[in-house]
Amino acid sequence: MLSRAFRTAAAASMLLLAAPACDVGEITAGGPGDDPEADGGGPGDTDAIPGAPDGVEPTSAPFSFFVTSIESMRMLSGSQDGFGGDLGGLAGADQICQTIGANAGAGDKTWRAFLSVANGPGGAPIHARDRVGAGPWYDRNGRVVAQDLGGLLQERPDGDVTIVSDLPNELGIPQMQFGDNHDVMTGTNELGMLDGVDPSATCNDWTSSVGPGSEGLVRTGHSWPAGSGASWMRAHRLRGCAAGVNLVQDGGGSGNCVGCSGGYGAIYCFSLEP
Repeated sequence: MLSRAFRTAAAASMLLLAAPACDVGEITAGGPGDDPEADGGGPGDTDAIPGAPDGVEPTSAPFSFFVTSIESMRMLSGSQDGFGGDLGGLAGADQICQTIGANAGAGDKTWRAFLSVANGPGGAPIHARDRVGAGPWYDRNGRVVAQDLGGLLQERPDGDVTIVSDLPNELGIPQMQFGDNHDVMTGTNELGMLDGVDPSATCNDWTSSVGPGSEGLVRTGHSWPAGSGASWMRAHRLRGCAAGVNLVQDGGGSGNCVGCSGGYGAIYCFSLEP
């Protein structure tokens, strides 16, 4: 049976370009809250991210990296709360990246999600760093994110100073201006490998949207630095794997969703080709 991510991505791929912009100034399922390792605060609620323009043409600039926008995750999941931790496994997550990349004008490339899992083929772990090629990587506007793995696998990538501390979405727009959305799911440590503290803590290898418990310890990175960590790969643990959105910085935190501590369940996507 095809995963939910495959079914929804296929059904929504042509709808995304024509979709109206969503209002991201809200808190939905899972309730408000910051992460258990308290953040130092983020920007307030803002207007919605603009939708992709009609008739997107293939981009002429090199383009091989993005953070999935809230609009894309909502459209492809069919829910205002997004996918939560159930992305349909690595294959479903890759399909999400592929569909969004295509809608941004780069469907001729091979897109992969920057995610680690505990149980790959034969039961061996799969590390996010091994899934993204050798670089270089660029945002949609052709700005360098990192030239190679050495430059990528740092607290912040060593690319263009205008974007590395506020990594852009598939439209090339840095994320910070759209609210407290810094959490990006990775399941990964500071070396780009499966988080060794609890190797099973990946929302059941990205197939579960169950709330708190052992499946709610998934590691997140930060698309822009916050008080609970500056690393784009490994910051704190999320409150749970349930779907949900919180884009307002409001202190201590509650709820059991992937977005409850500042986000909406975003992932990083990389192309194997520059």
